[in-house]
Amino acid sequence: MEPITRGTAIRLTQYARGGGCACKIPPGELEQMLAGIPQLSEQLVVGAEHGDDAAVVAIDASTGVVATTDFFTPVVDDPYTWGRIAAANALSDVYAMGGRPVVAVNLLCWPRETLPLEWAAEVLRGGTDTARAAGCPVGGGHSVDDAEPKYGMAVTGMVALDRLLRNDRGRPGLPLSLTKPLGIGVLNTRHKATGEVFPQAIAAMTELNDRASAAAVSSGARCATDVTGFGLLGHLYKLVRASGVSAVLHADAVDYLDGARQAAKEGYVSGGTRRNLEWVQPHVDFGGLSDIERLLLADAQTSGGLLVAGEVPGAQVIGELVPAGAASITVR
Repeated sequence: MEPITRGTAIRLTQYARGGGCACKIPPGELEQMLAGIPQLSEQLVVGAEHGDDAAVVAIDASTGVVATTDFFTPVVDDPYTWGRIAAANALSDVYAMGGRPVVAVNLLCWPRETLPLEWAAEVLRGGTDTARAAGCPVGGGHSVDDAEPKYGMAVTGMVALDRLLRNDRGRPGLPLSLTKPLGIGVLNTRHKATGEVFPQAIAAMTELNDRASAAAVSSGARCATDVTGFGLLGHLYKLVRASGVSAVLHADAVDYLDGARQAAKEGYVSGGTRRNLEWVQPHVDFGGLSDIERLLLADAQTSGGLLVAGEVPGAQVIGELVPAGAASITVR
């Protein structure tokens, strides 16, 4: 694309094929790609076996180090806001493990001959401001001249091992709580297509999951994941598969951002969302659920909320875990 000149309206989303967590490699393809790679998990408390949100290694009998990284293409047009969202999303992996972030480094890919470096500085400023709000210093990072802009962070955190949240500790009888509404993905897709700004989606994506994580741990939960690019159904499927259980999901209990259903009905559905649904469909009994509702439950979220096996104060209870059955997830 031609270089941007000063005064041109910022449409960062037009410089990327995908956007946010919807640009992830599809879950089925990712698992196939990783299947033949040996995992040195004997050195880890949490490794790659179940696709959890971060790696955890014990440094003594009571404390673990949490390591994660996350980056993606622009999900909104404003560079500062994109930086805030990407940082909140990267920090979320530590919160999803019940941990506390202690240091982050930036990961930046930038088309330096196409987009102004001032915009890159705004991206970094947004990320730093969000990390500062989380009490997490940013200590530099790494940058690459790339044809497509991408930004995120590698984050290191600490966690008390007896309060660790992981995706393989679900047990029958536990309720399922969701700490943010769904619909981020379809609103972001509409934003990319039309330029419309959705403050409700930005507010959800920039909200840190720190308080939700603390509430989950304090309530006694030990099983959780965050809901990002694989959608609610994809992340729930990974949780029940790792835990050896099934789940009942109450579709009418799931909250959505204002405008999400309308955006889905008008066709603003990302390819990532459709791939999510295709991957999880063989494992879900949808009953008579409409196609639109199925897509919304598979909607690729960016910086979504926590899905917790347990009741979390202030969070919506959307279902429960049950003994393993014919379907991994039954939607009612």
